[in-house]
Amino acid sequence: MIAAIDRYENNTKNYRDYCSKDVELISICINPSLWKGANNFVSETDPMFISLFFGIGLDGDSDGVADRSNPNDKLFTLLSVLTSNGSDEKSVKNRLIEYYETEKGVEIIYSIASMFEYFEDIDLSKRVFPIAKYYAADYQNGFGLGRSYGGRRSHEGIDIFAHYGTPVLSTSYGIVEKMGWNNLGGYRIGIRDYFNTYQYYAHLQGYKEGLKEGDFVRPGDTIGYVGSTGYGKEGTSGRFAPHLHYGFYKYDGSNEWSFNPYNFIRKWEKVRAQ
Repeated sequence: MIAAIDRYENNTKNYRDYCSKDVELISICINPSLWKGANNFVSETDPMFISLFFGIGLDGDSDGVADRSNPNDKLFTLLSVLTSNGSDEKSVKNRLIEYYETEKGVEIIYSIASMFEYFEDIDLSKRVFPIAKYYAADYQNGFGLGRSYGGRRSHEGIDIFAHYGTPVLSTSYGIVEKMGWNNLGGYRIGIRDYFNTYQYYAHLQGYKEGLKEGDFVRPGDTIGYVGSTGYGKEGTSGRFAPHLHYGFYKYDGSNEWSFNPYNFIRKWEKVRAQ
């Protein structure tokens, strides 16, 4: 669980102004106000004053200093916070929700933890192109272009044009969060990777047989097939040329927003799975 928390913190710390943007051994970043205690203008590192002002910062390596940047102190403090109401799973999860103030963020932490356990590895960074090797695929950078169906909006992804039935691959290790019909995206799949990126595969002709929400996938696993579904009620197809709509969404601890996958898939195109 600690490894999953650290991964989540690494994925979100750039969106918190009080966190170091440097590469650190441990990415866990604790709000300085929580660490030292509200209205503590005396000392940010003295355990006695931190406790006096109801801060959470602790001395994890017995050097007499509670240093918010010290890996041992950060880990010891976080463990103490998370187990303050008990060490059983329900108590820890409740404390995580209280600490992060977001149920979605905590669910992502648990998803990352389940990936680490299932794949028996904490380096799940491998990526591949979403269209299988030897199949024709063509795409351009259409992120942000205007769209009109369903109201004026911008295009939140890249369209990769391919023939009907072309295998669509998972680009990463991840867990299937969503499957089913979406009026815009047709038959779609949403996969959360360990970088806390929600990968959106849309307009599919269909899914790999047996695939379901909660399943784990690896880079290169077939998850579905290129189609032209969407822009209508369930089953609508053929309103545009067959293609895979591939989108990226990032959750920053408060909000989820789209960003451009174009440069990523250009890089991954060099690693096309069989």
